[in-house]
Formats: sequence, structure tokens, C-alpha cells
Amino acid sequence: MKRLYTIAAAVLLLSAAALAQQNNAQFLTPLRNARFVYVTSFDGPQFSGNLLQSDRKAISAVQSAIVETGHYTLVYSPEDADMILAVQSRPSEDLLAVYDARTWPDGEYLWRGMQKNGLTGDAPLYRQLSAALERAGS
Repeated sequence: MKRLYTIAAAVLLLSAAALAQQNNAQFLTPLRNARFVYVTSFDGPQFSGNLLQSDRKAISAVQSAIVETGHYTLVYSPEDADMILAVQSRPSEDLLAVYDARTWPDGEYLWRGMQKNGLTGDAPLYRQLSAALERAGS
């Protein structure tokens, strides 16, 4: 009997995770046709004097990933963007959040990912976002 409860709980958790991914993709639907992307930090733009060096590096890593994939055109002003990517890099965890540029900066994020070292190197959080955007497009 205990084994049956364990299996039922596992099935429920897996189905809840799949449903959450599906719902997450639905939130990204407004960005399906986005072409222009602006990358910033929660603490300010890339060349702000108040920005931490780790955030500046995170912005650069995400910008490099955008250019490398070639799916979007990188812009350097939020007014020119369809989609805003906001980053924050801390020793404990990195954060990447996606906003519709029409509602930035007061709107709710449409997607958010957190991971230790998620905005270093090839920016794995950006890769997760790209996968979520692909799911939203299909």
C-alpha cells in the first residue's frame, strides 16, 4: 500500500511539472514574434556606474548568447525592444527574467529562471529561455 502511495505521488509531481512547463510556455506567447531584445540588470543598464561587475558580466554573457544564436536582434535601448531580459548575478544564484517591452519596467515578468552560475560562460539560463520560447511557438 505504501508503494502505491509513492507511485501515485510521483505521477502527480511529474504531471504537475509538465503542466507548469506548458502554462509557462503560454505566458510567453506574446513574445513569439519578438525580434528585438534589450538586456539590462535589475540594478540598472550595462554602463551604469552603480552596477556590480558580476551583473555587467552577466549582461555581456547573455548578449553574447543572443548574438551567437542569431534568433534575435540585440538593441541597446529599451524603447527599441520587443522583449526585455533582466539579469542579476550573485554568488549564490543567478537570475534571468523576461518582460514584454510594452509593460517594462512596471509589468510582471513572463518567464524567470534561477540557477547557480546560470549567467556565466554560455549562459545556461538563456538556453533554458530559448527552449521555453520554442515550446511557446509550437
